[in-house]
Amino acid sequence: MMLAVLAVAATTAFAQDDLVKQAKKLCDKGELESAVTTLTPALTSDQTEDKAEAWNLMSDIQYQLFMKGQQVELENKTNNTANPYDTAAMHNAMVAALEAAMKCDEFDSKPNEKGKIKIRFREANGKKFMMSRPYVISAGLYAYNHNNVAEAIKDWKLYIDSAESPLFTGLDLSNDPYRADVCYYIGLAAYNQKDYATATKYAKIAAQDSAKAKEASDIILFAQKDGAKTKEDSLAYLATIKDLHTQYPSESRYYNLLMDYYSKPGRQAEMKKWTEEELAKDPNNKMTWALKGECEMNAGQWDDAVASYNKAAELDPTFVQVIFNSGVCLNSKAIQLKDSLADKSTGKLTVENANKVKAILADAKVYLEKSKELDPNREKVNWAYPLYQIYYQLGDKAKSAEMEALLGNNK
Repeated sequence: MMLAVLAVAATTAFAQDDLVKQAKKLCDKGELESAVTTLTPALTSDQTEDKAEAWNLMSDIQYQLFMKGQQVELENKTNNTANPYDTAAMHNAMVAALEAAMKCDEFDSKPNEKGKIKIRFREANGKKFMMSRPYVISAGLYAYNHNNVAEAIKDWKLYIDSAESPLFTGLDLSNDPYRADVCYYIGLAAYNQKDYATATKYAKIAAQDSAKAKEASDIILFAQKDGAKTKEDSLAYLATIKDLHTQYPSESRYYNLLMDYYSKPGRQAEMKKWTEEELAKDPNNKMTWALKGECEMNAGQWDDAVASYNKAAELDPTFVQVIFNSGVCLNSKAIQLKDSLADKSTGKLTVENANKVKAILADAKVYLEKSKELDPNREKVNWAYPLYQIYYQLGDKAKSAEMEALLGNNK
């Protein structure tokens, strides 16, 4: 029985190795597609004794398929003809040829039964694919242009990642004019596919090239933003925006992204700290003064808020939003003061205290009337209701009636 089992095993092994021989004969006769079909089972069979040889043969067959298509393509361009050929198959063959060569090298670099390593195919394959590897970029571009984005990303990743393969040991692939561009397009395509990890990985490589640094950094930034799931992810995104804002201070989009980040609920304290850091670097940024004022306004720090808003208005006298907010702050301050000074039982104010409240309301009125002057149609700020409140509290019946009519409350 044991002899029978050994005989079956030997027969199977011979059968798999025979497939390699058959495929070689078919390749020599130019029957390349049949050679691929015949050889494929032997590549993954445990019974194939020389996997390196089998994968090397597959690489050679696929490369010949690629060159066959290339030859027709070249003849068509040279002779202005339109002889048909399978463009997709040509590109796929180039990808398969390189993948097979790398697989060949993987098996070729393993110790034999005596524990020795004797690499047979690396030198020839390395030199061949060092020259032809850029065709893998074309394969990816073809896939991308035919709406197969996943295949395009796979092909472009093969081009980039293969540079680190032992297949190219001893060969200098460092001076690669395509590397940054290919990494950028992997990053962009992966981002659009919502594969944020891949987008970030390859965009970081692209960013190492000064010509692509800015565009690639944007991919990293938005991949981090859209892919953020944890607090740590959000902090990493924030760190990236801050770095970009430092590198490109004149780029308003990074400032705006920081503003958007800090404007989220629960980040008021962080916003305040950030505005102070920004003003230390650029005290002439009206928007930063406005944001600082907003933080102070939200905290009920009326005088500080008005001071910050005034700084913004000094830098831009037409900045109606900060002028309006100053009026609102002072109005709120007056209401707060009135509540604190009112008699606890009657709710009334002494004349002295009433005058204190009116003085603040008079200041608020100046700001709100200025807002009305700058924005008469209330396109940016709705000054009508706070002005109505102030006129009413100051006892200006005519103007309070005017505001009431404007608000649609006149009877």
